[in-house]
Amino acid sequence: MKIKKYIPNTITSMNLLSGLIGVIATFGGRLDIAFLLMLAAAVFDFCDGFAARLLHSYSDIGKELDSLSDMVSFGVLPALMMHKLMSFQQTGWVIYIPLIIAVFSALRLAKFNVDERQHYSFIGLPTPSCAIICGSLCSFIYSEQFSGISSWAASPYIIPAIAVILSLLLVSEIPMFSMKGSKEGKDTVLSFKRIAFLTIVVLIAIAVFVAGLHWTLIPLMSFVTYVLMNVLFMLSPATASK
Repeated sequence: MKIKKYIPNTITSMNLLSGLIGVIATFGGRLDIAFLLMLAAAVFDFCDGFAARLLHSYSDIGKELDSLSDMVSFGVLPALMMHKLMSFQQTGWVIYIPLIIAVFSALRLAKFNVDERQHYSFIGLPTPSCAIICGSLCSFIYSEQFSGISSWAASPYIIPAIAVILSLLLVSEIPMFSMKGSKEGKDTVLSFKRIAFLTIVVLIAIAVFVAGLHWTLIPLMSFVTYVLMNVLFMLSPATASK
């Protein structure tokens, strides 16, 4: 029996376990810990695909397990974090609006599994990107409770509006580039997008550390930039035909 064929699924299971513990941390009100567990799940999500390619251990079970794990770590967890964040300062039915992120994440994952266009790129916002935007925002507000952004986010309309926008982006038809390797050959435009994005991430990280801001602004601003870049590329005549 070859042990190596079980390695990718084991890593995927760690993604799921991280998401589950993150849910427990969210129920306990520790949004900072929940976000760290979300990041751990993202690392495992990247590594399972890398391990599968390296070990040539692809399987239908692995594909389904990956989607189920992503649903917990990048669908249910961010939705609950946004809900919990609102419950700290709000009451009433409005605090349940962020839960639609879980519903649209399920739709997004189901669409990804059957959409033949999404082998090496994405159509619509990937669930991990959506989750990290939600998680980093929640963690930042939780950690910097007396900052201007926290006061701004205390509005009963801001978090629900963000949840609705992200949900629509999940099932949108906006082309979004992937940072994973491609078998489509050398693509100058894709390479430019990746290099531009990584350069901006480095600049964001430097700016955050120099300004002495909370580190969670790095993933938050980076993935918001990722969304904006893809929207701009879609609207640009020079790249729309690529």
